[in-house]
Amino acid sequence: MLYNRLTISCFTAFVFLLISLNVFAADTTVVKSPDGTIVFKLFQNNRQLYFSVFLSNRIIISPSPMELLVNGHSVTKNVSFQKTERYVHNESYPIYGAHSTARDVCNGLTLSISSNGFQTGLEIRVFNTGVGFRHTVTSQNSVLTPEEKTVFNLPSKSTIWYHDLYMHYEGVHVKKQIDSVQIGEWVAPPATFKLYQGVYASITEAALLGYPGMALQSNGKNGLVIRLANDQPTSYPYKLRYSPEDTLKMRQPAKIQNKIVTPWRVVIIGKDLNALVNSDVITSLNPPPDRKLFPNGIRTAWIKPGRAVWKYLNGGGDGSLQVAKHFTDAAASLGFEHNILEGFWTRWTDAQLKELADYSRQKGVGIWLWKHSKTLRTPEARDSFFSKCHALGITGAKIDFFDSEAKEVIDVYDSILHDAARYHILLDFHGANKPTGLTRTFPNSLTYEAVKGMEASKLTDRATHETTIPFTRCLAGPAEYTVMLFNERRKNTTPVHQIASAVILNAALLTYAANPDTILLNPAVNIIKSIPATWDETIVLSPSEIGQLAVYARRKGATWFIAVMNGVGARKIKISLSFLKGNYKAELAKDDANNDASVIVEHKNYSSKDILDLNLVSGGGFIAKFSK
Repeated sequence: MLYNRLTISCFTAFVFLLISLNVFAADTTVVKSPDGTIVFKLFQNNRQLYFSVFLSNRIIISPSPMELLVNGHSVTKNVSFQKTERYVHNESYPIYGAHSTARDVCNGLTLSISSNGFQTGLEIRVFNTGVGFRHTVTSQNSVLTPEEKTVFNLPSKSTIWYHDLYMHYEGVHVKKQIDSVQIGEWVAPPATFKLYQGVYASITEAALLGYPGMALQSNGKNGLVIRLANDQPTSYPYKLRYSPEDTLKMRQPAKIQNKIVTPWRVVIIGKDLNALVNSDVITSLNPPPDRKLFPNGIRTAWIKPGRAVWKYLNGGGDGSLQVAKHFTDAAASLGFEHNILEGFWTRWTDAQLKELADYSRQKGVGIWLWKHSKTLRTPEARDSFFSKCHALGITGAKIDFFDSEAKEVIDVYDSILHDAARYHILLDFHGANKPTGLTRTFPNSLTYEAVKGMEASKLTDRATHETTIPFTRCLAGPAEYTVMLFNERRKNTTPVHQIASAVILNAALLTYAANPDTILLNPAVNIIKSIPATWDETIVLSPSEIGQLAVYARRKGATWFIAVMNGVGARKIKISLSFLKGNYKAELAKDDANNDASVIVEHKNYSSKDILDLNLVSGGGFIAKFSK
């Protein structure tokens, strides 16, 4: 094993040296980011396509084989390039995320390739914060079966944060050196890693449509190998939610008619955590909204992001109409925009649902209904449910229990997205797969769970978990963590840490786990009321460290928030307020060092010249709202 590892390392170093010396210049295709800092190199070795990625001459992805097989034949070996076309993107578009305006600025390249009788295409885009590539394959065969074996070789000594596929996308991350990740270990994207030089990167996919989802598997040689969902015989998916017949079908190779367009294989790259979190690569690799479905894109009138109350984790009475109205009243008192009903609504009549929807609408609150995905697999079932929601005045649907990325399930997602949009229904995907940027194309999809959230009662080290996922899972898109709970489920975190999570673990549908009555009684209720679901600007501040500390400054309009979630262990940190412009009055909430269940609220004045000195207790937090 040691001999093999040394052999691979020597080969990788040798190839890297050859590329650096331009030995492969005649056969190497180079695409650079607009600012010139990120370089994607494509070349052949023994007639096999390889790629590598650099940031300012530092290697991010070591030379790695790019391999796609169709119907058992490789289309990335023995290739001949027939046509090459370069292009440039430079545009802005509105988005719900770390900021309100995203930038699609990249240099692109499309290559027409012939290999083993297939006509294929390879498209590469290089941004200032990452790279993406995808394949297209056309053939006279009516059925195409893909298999991918592309490898992402990480530099030795890189630190990686990842979880396996047990519980699908609801795992707990571990931190390891890539050299110690054993052969066969599963890695659920996004896989975030830090190079020993301090640069960060994360591997995931974008624009997953009509194709199996991608997981990663370690080859035990610092490489992460793409495995498609239909080709994961030892992984977790399928066994809990699907019949034996469905399970068998999902384990069969995916069959695609006429033409394959793979999702984009993505590496987000940042010189620091701020650059990583603010990357627009994933959404930029997705098409804009269809104007027939969304005439004004995310500004279409019925697209309404906001905050939600939720009667599930924190009591609040039975599943009656009267209790649901009470939750609507509490949402209105908090200024929240939505009220999510779990499955108890199925015991109601249509008249009761309409009564609640009408009552809530008068108070500015939309009603959402939980629904199992297995009941929406046919066009007739979807049309029946979404048309009923529309007729009754329902705002959104929380669709649960997907738990697989087999192509058959991905196709169900696609159908739900389209059919819900036709009836102006917003969507919350629960029990879901990682998001892949489709929130840009379908702005009615406000959030995806795909995270071990507040529902996980057995998670004991919530402090480490909640300071890890902002820089791992959340890079893929919004996560329905169901933030902020003050009872025993908060485990080793404080109430102020929990309040700060509403700022850091944001989503366009920001669901609160706490009973709204307890929120209204919290000393920091005025701060909580003012936390928005969408943001204009985000800055991840320098004290942040994955799994240890998350320090965010976020702006909505002229108002700034600073939110801090501390991991395990007490810490003293300083936060410069230089991002502020002028003088501000601040309302802040901090922990009581003598009572970890209490919240201290203070009012102070600050300017851009000031520095916050914070003494953070283990699992503690801090939040401040800065207003002109």
